[in-house]
Amino acid sequence: MVRTRFAPSPTGHLHIGGLRTAIFNYLFAKANSGEFILRIEDTDKERSREEFTQAILEGLKWCNIEWDEICYQSERNEIYERYLDKLIKEGKAYRCYCSKERLEKLKEEQLKRGENPHYDGHCRNLKDYPKDKPYVVRIKLPEEDIDFFDHLHGDMHFSYKEFDDFIIRRSDGSFMYNFTNVVDDIECGITHVIRGDDHLTNTAKQIVLYRLFGKKPPEYAHVPMILGEDKTRLSKRHGAKSVLEYRQMGILPVALVNYLLRLGFSYGDKEIFSFDEMIRYFSLDRLNKSAAVFNPDKLIWVNFEHMKMMPPDKLLGYLRPFLDEACLSFDDGYLIEAIKTRQTKAQTLVELADEIRFYCKPPEDYDKKAIKKYVKASTKEYLALLLEKLKDADFSSEQALEGIFEDVLKRFDIKMVKLAQPVRIALTGRGIGPGIYEMLMVLGKDETIRRLERFLNVVF
Repeated sequence: MVRTRFAPSPTGHLHIGGLRTAIFNYLFAKANSGEFILRIEDTDKERSREEFTQAILEGLKWCNIEWDEICYQSERNEIYERYLDKLIKEGKAYRCYCSKERLEKLKEEQLKRGENPHYDGHCRNLKDYPKDKPYVVRIKLPEEDIDFFDHLHGDMHFSYKEFDDFIIRRSDGSFMYNFTNVVDDIECGITHVIRGDDHLTNTAKQIVLYRLFGKKPPEYAHVPMILGEDKTRLSKRHGAKSVLEYRQMGILPVALVNYLLRLGFSYGDKEIFSFDEMIRYFSLDRLNKSAAVFNPDKLIWVNFEHMKMMPPDKLLGYLRPFLDEACLSFDDGYLIEAIKTRQTKAQTLVELADEIRFYCKPPEDYDKKAIKKYVKASTKEYLALLLEKLKDADFSSEQALEGIFEDVLKRFDIKMVKLAQPVRIALTGRGIGPGIYEMLMVLGKDETIRRLERFLNVVF
């Protein structure tokens, strides 16, 4: 069975680079009827925070990235100790008592000789271990080159001379990233690892550990990093935000996942994917080898497309947190009809909430520029006649409402804009809004008449 994992460190909020990694691993698992594992790498006691762990979980759940299992590295120390003892007993790892001063002096001497700094194996063959002296644990690096296949980069080769006897446990007893990473992947039965190409060197070290444990490593796919528009590594200065900040901006989770998927994945010219399509089409051979550039405007466009496609009742579920108390006091049926009139115009949930607010709360004032442009002295007469006719109108039929407007237009020999725009201002407070007839049908006869009467009293 295919088993993938996402292994964030709770030392900060979940950002889009990490979310994209989770998306790739989740989709690959589900596309192959496999399982997706979430591993919280919380061994950094100083920087790890429970609030960040909860933010990571909340962000993944919001994006519908559902894990089949979850584990916390902080609860797995006994497992790491067991694997470490095995390496030491088999002579594949050893205690190193070298002081910080000795290591710094060694580094200076190597640099003077034009060498890359590396550990010289001073403690490799110690037979008598000093008592009560701090130590780290290092591996005994085999003199074997490291080769592995990567689904994006092809055959990878590292000379063992590029590495030294790297540390796998610190002097304070905590374990190093590469060690815990390998132990956990072995224990969890991880078959495929998809992650950023900044981990290629780590992968080479991890291959060494797999060999020392006598275990087969997973298959790897190292994807290019996401770049900002200046082609440097993506950061906040490029407009990138944490995952939950995008929720606050009014981005739909499917839109964010869709956009991040396209930053490294392609399926012909297709831009917009449903969740089901993402799973159906995902495969490692469709991952891109070149780095993608994050474009906030393109994300908004993708969100716009998903908002247009989403069934109004489902969209309402996402819209609720952005609605004020006035709107939430109305029943779902009314709000759904209101959403239908504006969901093809708003780019975010924030905009959509603003667009339909007038349905729930009459305008307190009217846009002065719109008034100046569209409301004249003669407008009062047009609206007065329209108001009288609307009192006997059938508000369940656009055709009936259209007939009433046409009667008024013929009576005064005017164009639609001279009547429709003042009506729109009266109902919404603004010069822009939904189509006149659909707007009247949602508001209903009583509310439409109340607003028109107030407008006539206030403006004229």
